[in-house]
Amino acid sequence: MLRSNVHLLDLPNEILLLILKKLDNIDVLCSLSDINNERLDVLAQQKIFTNILNFVPALTDDVYLIPASILDRFCCDILPRVHYNVKCLILDSVHITRILLAADYPCLGQLKLLNFNQDIALSYFTGK
Repeated sequence: MLRSNVHLLDLPNEILLLILKKLDNIDVLCSLSDINNERLDVLAQQKIFTNILNFVPALTDDVYLIPASILDRFCCDILPRVHYNVKCLILDSVHITRILLAADYPCLGQLKLLNFNQDIALSYFTGK
């Protein structure tokens, strides 16, 4: 049997998008943004990957954590580039301030807050 020398980047954009849709949006953006491949960078910034950003990862040992290096990259590099596409942010109390201050979100229509208690929510929305 002959081995084919087909690589991931040899696939058409339509096939790459089908593959990438199977991944979490945060993972696509973090993995493909700014990796010295303009084609993948453009694909990662498609609206299907930037409309809804869920910063509440799966429960791990009763704690929701995003590694600091990933959060830094999002706040400094990724969110300022895709902020105009973001329609929904899913956040928890640990990351809300940093993510909301990372960029303006002109198309933001939904803000889902998880793991908030009443005192934290009141401090954000009343300034107390």
